[in-house]
Amino acid sequence: MSEIAERLAALVPKLAGDGAEINGLTRLTGGASMETWAFSAVPAAGDAIPLILRRGTSPLARHPGKKPPLRIEAELIAAAVANGVPAPNVVHICSEPDGLGEAYIMARVSGETLGKRIATDPAFAPARAVLARQCGAALARIHATPPVAGVETLDVRATLSGYEETWRASGLVRPTIEAAFRWLERRVPTAGALTLVHGDFRNGNIMVGAQTGLAAVLDWELAHVGDPAEDIGWICCNSWRFGQPGKRVGGFGDLDDLLAGYVEAGGAPIDVARVDFWQMLGSLKWGVMTTMMHARWAADPSAGPERAVIGRRLSETEADIVAIIERSGS
Repeated sequence: MSEIAERLAALVPKLAGDGAEINGLTRLTGGASMETWAFSAVPAAGDAIPLILRRGTSPLARHPGKKPPLRIEAELIAAAVANGVPAPNVVHICSEPDGLGEAYIMARVSGETLGKRIATDPAFAPARAVLARQCGAALARIHATPPVAGVETLDVRATLSGYEETWRASGLVRPTIEAAFRWLERRVPTAGALTLVHGDFRNGNIMVGAQTGLAAVLDWELAHVGDPAEDIGWICCNSWRFGQPGKRVGGFGDLDDLLAGYVEAGGAPIDVARVDFWQMLGSLKWGVMTTMMHARWAADPSAGPERAVIGRRLSETEADIVAIIERSGS
């Protein structure tokens, strides 16, 4: 922490004027590939400015080809904000002289990110009344944002075959997962207009005010170019409803409201069958990932219980898969 504090102390006068200092530096999250630090820039005169430092721990931990470099991630957020997306303002993209490695600094936004609380706490009832429509509007603006150079384009068939290859290599057998692969391969949608896609837009990756609703869209590290329906299907997955299965959108709203907000904000209408496809693919992907995490824990319990706990969430994805198959009639 002392080295980061020293680097930030040297940088903060560029952000808040001569004589500015840092205060309250706190590590918010762990992780092998990313660090998130909260701190305030305190000007020589005026109020403290709450900020977030997002920093990679090492270049090799960024999984090249899977996530954009942090510089591109920051540029994407800035472009989205300029296009009307509620997201934290990026105030500085770090360069080599800053001594912080791959990193950027953004404004700290107030609100709640705990998905369970957003979906169930009575205090968030006013937010839930408007949140699905707000999310639709935010997604329309994300999808209308021109991608910055260097953002990867993901092909749906390649994605599907990649997850099936991973599944086959595991040697595991789950009839529901098998059914999902076959259902999806028969319904790959015809190619349409590709747009910027957030890639992880769901309850838990949005910041919400109890009275006002959507405050910011967070966690842009999986952003790519793809089918805009991908984002809509992902937020509908059962795993992000936090025990509220009757509310298809994040456990807090209805799909009709999400799609209405999307079209009102300029998004092209999206067919419900296309949403079903991407919801199925989202649940399949998450189901495969939870199974892999549980297998790693079973092979090495000393790694800790987190992977085992996540592995238990396979049942949520299987419930979603069965519901979509029943709804489609095949």
